[in-house]
Amino acid sequence: MTTAVLSALIQPMVEPHIPEGIDAQFYTSVEELHALAPQAEIGWFDMNEKEPMIEAVKRAEKLKWLNSIYAGLDFLPLDLLQQRGTLITNGAGINAIAIAEYVVMGMLTIAKDYRTVVRAQDKHEWLMDSPGKLELAGTRALLLGFGAIGQQVKPRLEAFGVEVVPVRRSAADGALGPDEWRGRLGEFDWVILAVPATGETDGMIGADELAAMKSTAVLVNVARGTVVDQDALVDALQAKRIGSALLDVTTPEPLPADHPLWSLENAHVTMHLSGRAQNSMFVRSAQRFVKNLQAYVGGGQLEPVFDPVRGY
Repeated sequence: MTTAVLSALIQPMVEPHIPEGIDAQFYTSVEELHALAPQAEIGWFDMNEKEPMIEAVKRAEKLKWLNSIYAGLDFLPLDLLQQRGTLITNGAGINAIAIAEYVVMGMLTIAKDYRTVVRAQDKHEWLMDSPGKLELAGTRALLLGFGAIGQQVKPRLEAFGVEVVPVRRSAADGALGPDEWRGRLGEFDWVILAVPATGETDGMIGADELAAMKSTAVLVNVARGTVVDQDALVDALQAKRIGSALLDVTTPEPLPADHPLWSLENAHVTMHLSGRAQNSMFVRSAQRFVKNLQAYVGGGQLEPVFDPVRGY
């Protein structure tokens, strides 16, 4: 029998579909996870806290396949998993629709200054004019990262009349190449970050990039906080060298209560909530896992495979 150690959260969705030959062990606590991990050939060790997941991976010396609902797995001991030859599947694309919708919501919120409208309602104040008059139609967005999230963002913005220019490794079909976008930053009203967290993307938006953007441009980050030089961003926002920033991710998380980003009128902090569509997320993850589990038993191909060297 092949032992699979899985979270009890997904037990009702997964258990009826487990193929013969798989002994599924479900954990309900950190203690149970750590006790079961050494037996696991297959592991789905997801928890809200990262440290218990890291410890479970370290204990799982028999692990051949690690699955996760998380898309970014840079917090795990990837060197150890690579050394063991563990196959890794992640949650790439699971929350792409929810995140893409959040991008559109945030952009509309900024364009219409909806935050001021909400505050006026809180004060029972009847506004005589719209505080935000920008139309998305006719604006241009640079989309850095054209994976599962970027591919959901593009058609949604295009439906609003936004010209979306993605960045790809090979420039084609209107896309910019990786060596082109920095020189074109000043052409865009929106700069959207949907890249994976890797050494290559770490700090890719710094003081120079912010200085090259339009003074009215909006930076949208649904990638990772580390993709942006946050101190440089705070300086740019304070000096109003760019219009504003929509930040679903920050460094660190949670953002300390006294951090200046909380108080800046041109900073919109959404607390890493964009992918929190739990109902759809768990259903999609369970369906994908069952399909991969059947492929694992039958010697088929699992997907999406996470490459610990590339970081995505």
